[in-house]
Amino acid sequence: MHELSIAGNILEIIRDNVPEDKLCEVKTVRVELGEVSGVVSDSLQFCFDVIKLESPFPNANIEIKKIPFILFCNNCKLETTNTLGIRMCDGCKGFDTEIISGTEMRVTEVDLDS
Repeated sequence: MHELSIAGNILEIIRDNVPEDKLCEVKTVRVELGEVSGVVSDSLQFCFDVIKLESPFPNANIEIKKIPFILFCNNCKLETTNTLGIRMCDGCKGFDTEIISGTEMRVTEVDLDS
């Protein structure tokens, strides 16, 4: 389960970007998670909820926004989406495509109690 190490990395990102005297005020961590990133959002939620208890911000919540997998076809200029991560264009059935979104995993915001 690599979600445990990802949750640990999220905790480190928080520690690296929030002043030490404000860590206890961390309220919400917002994460964008691509549909085909290989990360199971429920598992990430569970792991975060467990390991945060041993952190300076045990009351923090994680909000996960799912980002759809979107392709752009260089042949027919069509944007298509699928939930499997298949890089074939739905329009022309070509494979000359570019991934626009859906593979990312990033922390976008950390909210503090104020």
